[in-house]
Amino acid sequence: MTARDDGLVLCEDGLARPPWAAVDPMLRAYYDTEWGVPVRDEHGLYERITLEAFQSGLSWATILRKRDAFREVFCAFDPERVAAFEETDVERLLVDARIVRNGAKIRAAVTNARATLALRDEGGLVDLVWSFQPAAAPAPASLAEIPTRSPESLALSKALRAKGFAFVGPTTMFALMEAVGMVDTHVVGSHRAGPAAPPRGPGPAL
Repeated sequence: MTARDDGLVLCEDGLARPPWAAVDPMLRAYYDTEWGVPVRDEHGLYERITLEAFQSGLSWATILRKRDAFREVFCAFDPERVAAFEETDVERLLVDARIVRNGAKIRAAVTNARATLALRDEGGLVDLVWSFQPAAAPAPASLAEIPTRSPESLALSKALRAKGFAFVGPTTMFALMEAVGMVDTHVVGSHRAGPAAPPRGPGPAL
């Protein structure tokens, strides 16, 4: 592998990837096939919001390795089932070593499931989240040009908090927007840039 001036790494298969996706086969597969691909269903967005919350303060690799366990204990991220969790369920998860045992984050998953259900009367989680897609792609020439938050992620954070969501800060929401294809931050020299970029939306009024 060879490091390049734009911060990407030229891997042995001839494809350029960011350093976080260059070595670990699990992360490489995630970057190549999933990261940045549009997610437009309620289950999928609720799962990503939940996992991004659990990732706060940890590495994404840690969360990705535990994703199957997260899916099991959170009922395949069915918000209706998670919304029905009680304190006994929280206590059960707090002793489950297969996931991240953080009480505040576990309770946030339940809180956010209930908030997701409440949004169904207002158009739903998908419509709300995607209404904050920026109108233009940043097209960074190097990793150094990629921000960690944006006006849109700040606005999305405020909107979700107003609807009762927890662990949805602007930095976490920017990571969510990248992961679910709302904002394309692939470096121009990456093999995922260009034709692999998600479609653009009109963006919110900020």
